[in-house]
Amino acid sequence: MKFSTLLRHIREGLKNIVRNGWMSFASMSSIFISLFILGVFVLLVMNVNLMADQIESKVQIRVFLNTDVDDAKVAELQNKIGNMPEVSKVTFVSKEEGLQILREAMGEQNGDWLEGYSDENNPLMVSYTVEVYDPQTVQIVADAIQAINSMDSDEPIYRVKYGQGTIETLFKITNALRYIGLIIVVGLGVTAMLLISNTIKMTIVARRREIGIMKLVGATNAFIRWPFFVEGALIGLVSSVITSGIMIFGYSQLVNLTQTELSLMLITLVPIKTAALNVSVLIIGIGTLIGILGSTISIRKYLKV
Repeated sequence: MKFSTLLRHIREGLKNIVRNGWMSFASMSSIFISLFILGVFVLLVMNVNLMADQIESKVQIRVFLNTDVDDAKVAELQNKIGNMPEVSKVTFVSKEEGLQILREAMGEQNGDWLEGYSDENNPLMVSYTVEVYDPQTVQIVADAIQAINSMDSDEPIYRVKYGQGTIETLFKITNALRYIGLIIVVGLGVTAMLLISNTIKMTIVARRREIGIMKLVGATNAFIRWPFFVEGALIGLVSSVITSGIMIFGYSQLVNLTQTELSLMLITLVPIKTAALNVSVLIIGIGTLIGILGSTISIRKYLKV
């Protein structure tokens, strides 16, 4: 295609948008509403997934040792656990550190429960805090640690604790939230595509006589199709850019207004830059693609004269 011909198609596409103002506005409004709803759910799913990841990342295994275990055995066990491929970090927690952690966890209001305990009469056991790369492997690692203990004749490990039962339920909930979010986004995406395509189709149906006349005077299918192709692309692009801009602005305001309150509750939202990039690429890509496909598919019927 010659460059001059391409410019002609672009000009005609722009003229069609202006000439059919109300129908163009209806198409843009339809695309805006559909993509806005889709974008809101995409942001919601992104933040739900982030929160699920944050919750899962806090899952740890506590390994408590018997009181008569010597230092050499403590170091040997720590090396064995640390050499597991699923384990990212093993931290030794002494009795004194354990008592301090317990005091901080209970807070000042419940501090009376630990009154009278010191380093000399500390009732706690030495332990390890085991962190894993993938939280879903917690049970596997816990079972492997139990196996290490069983193979040792002294059985130095008193207890392996990782919230058995509760952790499995937590993983089921977080996985369900991810799947539900994905299903909702896919469903809304398909709904948006159908709604937008039907709206664009209505604009072309309203101009079927114009298409028929052009066909009768000898215009080729490509010559007729290209202005509509450009028109659909521009409508989709402009609508999606407006949608992305409004969504990013609104999300940034939401993050700025709630950042302090959410940080106190240890909740972190997806960073504005990450959300802006993902939402912009998705919304603009879908909007432009649907505009092009909607015009191309809808005009095909009226090219047969």
